[in-house]
Amino acid sequence: MSFPQSFLDDLRARVGLADIVGTSVKLIKRGREYSGLCPFHSEKSPSFTVNEQKGFYHCFGCGAHGDVISFVMNTRGLTFVEAVEVLANQVGMDVPKPSREAQEREKKAKTLYEVMEAACAFYERVLHMPEGREGLDYFRRRGLDDKTISEFRLGFAPDNRGALKAALKREEFDEALMIEAGLLIEPEDQGRQTYDRFRGRVMFPILDRRGRVVAFGGRVMGDTKPKYLNSPDTPLFHKGQLLYGLPQAREASQQDAPIIVTEGYMDVIALHRAGFRGAVAPLGTAVTEEQIGELWKMTNEPILCLDGDAAGKRAAVRAAERALPILRPGKSLLFSILPEGEDPDSLMATPNGFASFRKILDTAVPMAELVWRMDVSGRPIDTPERRAALEADIQKRISAIGDDAVRSQYQSMFRDRVWQLFRGDRTRGGGQRSGSGGLGGTGNYQNKKFGRGGKSGKKDYFWEPAGKAVPGMSRPPMQKRRGVQDCILLVTLINHPHLHEDVGERLGIYTCADSELDNLRRAVLKLLDGDPGLDSDAIKAHLERDGLSETVLRVVGADILAHAAFARPETPLERARAGWEQVFSMAVSSLEDEEAKYAVRQLAADISDEEWERFSHRRDDLARRREKVFKLDD
Repeated sequence: MSFPQSFLDDLRARVGLADIVGTSVKLIKRGREYSGLCPFHSEKSPSFTVNEQKGFYHCFGCGAHGDVISFVMNTRGLTFVEAVEVLANQVGMDVPKPSREAQEREKKAKTLYEVMEAACAFYERVLHMPEGREGLDYFRRRGLDDKTISEFRLGFAPDNRGALKAALKREEFDEALMIEAGLLIEPEDQGRQTYDRFRGRVMFPILDRRGRVVAFGGRVMGDTKPKYLNSPDTPLFHKGQLLYGLPQAREASQQDAPIIVTEGYMDVIALHRAGFRGAVAPLGTAVTEEQIGELWKMTNEPILCLDGDAAGKRAAVRAAERALPILRPGKSLLFSILPEGEDPDSLMATPNGFASFRKILDTAVPMAELVWRMDVSGRPIDTPERRAALEADIQKRISAIGDDAVRSQYQSMFRDRVWQLFRGDRTRGGGQRSGSGGLGGTGNYQNKKFGRGGKSGKKDYFWEPAGKAVPGMSRPPMQKRRGVQDCILLVTLINHPHLHEDVGERLGIYTCADSELDNLRRAVLKLLDGDPGLDSDAIKAHLERDGLSETVLRVVGADILAHAAFARPETPLERARAGWEQVFSMAVSSLEDEEAKYAVRQLAADISDEEWERFSHRRDDLARRREKVFKLDD
């Protein structure tokens, strides 16, 4: 819907920008402007300004810019039309209707919303009545309390062909309206009566981004097929565009909660109850481009957390293929695969469910890593023809990326990886299958479980947590490894500035092998020496203004973080400190300890507490052995 420019100008004039922004940001007036902490990224020093006179806001940290309408859109996840309606309602303005046809459509939609709300209320009532006892018992067995049942408006559809229809008729809703809303089924035989679509099922209302009921999902109690039944597409509902749990996730995203895409209704509810309130689920289909776009409104890198069976892995691949054409700078996906046989609901029922799931999220694989594995994993590269075919397939995959800048970055990254892959194969004498990618790895890859050429002859996808050592790849040359270690040292400090007090002196006498990285090292230390209170975003902003943006992007990129999980911003400081110490010990160790230096690849896996303890002992041993020569400890 388009609005007259005069109406939009009048709306912007009547709405106080600072008043609207002030509901989300604590503003301090400075001269003619207001300043505060940016609501669009985490920061400790204010870089967000509001100019009431000129009618715009701007963040010097992340570049966010716009007017009052865009602010409401971006902070509440609304469309342009929805934001205009919210603001107009606040100042008592009537939103103009462009035509009689549009008015009729909106009037009809309003009536459809009303009948869906009435149906939802009916299912909620029945759940707590004798005929709904079966459904309530089911929810109780799944561990749901009254608060959760109420929050998600769960209900029960009685096993009766006309119960809902009769209830809605008593509220004077027309039968044709119920059919259009997808609540009734109209038989092809004109002589038969319409009947309720949902019968004998627990009911999960599906809400739009504004919290209105637009559809339902119903789960059968017995062995009847299909197990889950969703509403059909209607004027209010298109299953490829919405996500279950969307309103709650949109609210959680404003507090920087991770946005997690899982597979089922109960998975979403289980994660919400455990504190992961950014959980959503597609509605019985693979994740679509529209749903990915909806996810990107809430976060730059939503995490697809899929079941650990073959179907879950195929779903990850389909999602990646759909996302490739619409990737753009800063917008991507992360992928986590649960242990086989587990889903979020079952995992949360275990004693250590929360910690286990948190670890799964922390080891999410970046999109680029998954795309690499899709073509490379388990593939023979022992002849020139096979290598040429691999290069052609990779190039074809990358060519699907629509954004020129993102496509160029993928080409550059994968060109380097292909070179490493082929070089590693030559150093082993050829005849090997490839591994799953990465900047290095150890050991010979005996691809028995995955890959082509097995008994089934089908291709599967090698899956490991991010940062885990990659079989089937040679080590990069010494200079390359040193560069990776230097990047890890710098990104860990940039993401965890509080480490400066402990590591600054040693990093000050250290020299990076690459001159650009060494310039960045000196710049970071200079900033933190001058102002130890700077946070990560402020450091990056200073570095960009100093002309070091390209080097910063190189250091903080997903490719480096994929091999150093402890360097990520969300990692606890103690773990980041221990990881930094380990890498630093390796970086300055003598050539005879190349095996120890390369162990950083294993450290990044973050697999178990036992393995972490083993690496910690190794780190302490290295520090003691080097103490006299390198003076690593005070």
